[in-house]
Amino acid sequence: MPLLLKGSCRCDAVRFEVVSHTPAPFMLCYCSICRKQQGGGGFAINLGADNETLNIRGKRSLGVYRASIEDDEHPHCEISTGERNFCKKCGSALWLYDPTWPELVHPFASAIDNDLPIPPSRVHLMLKYKANWVEPVVGKGDKTFDVYPEESIADWHKRTGMWVE
Repeated sequence: MPLLLKGSCRCDAVRFEVVSHTPAPFMLCYCSICRKQQGGGGFAINLGADNETLNIRGKRSLGVYRASIEDDEHPHCEISTGERNFCKKCGSALWLYDPTWPELVHPFASAIDNDLPIPPSRVHLMLKYKANWVEPVVGKGDKTFDVYPEESIADWHKRTGMWVE
């Protein structure tokens, strides 16, 4: 049975539940958007979940941020299609939704209140854009990428046996 992720913001104005087949917090993103929005350690961890199952309490307290992107991959400023949902009262980052993949929602591991499975390895991505003060702790079996890996969150979970049926 898929894992029911239960999450909330710091002030408890927003609470949410969503079903996930891919709940292992394995993917660390070092891009400036993730780092500055919710990654105090220099990275953020996004999970995968089924958007149709997203149940939200406190919708009036939700804000949405769409980042401006201008970097080596995007030489002209673009507005991200990704909608980063956060609590307007306390600022907690909660999840990312991108209409490019409408079936998915990506809760931030930092917002999840229940226990998550421990991944056997990690993926460090967007290292090309990490802050200069960040020294990634790359463990045995971890993979590193300057930008994005080709393997999806779902494929990683299936390959490593972490997929929750």
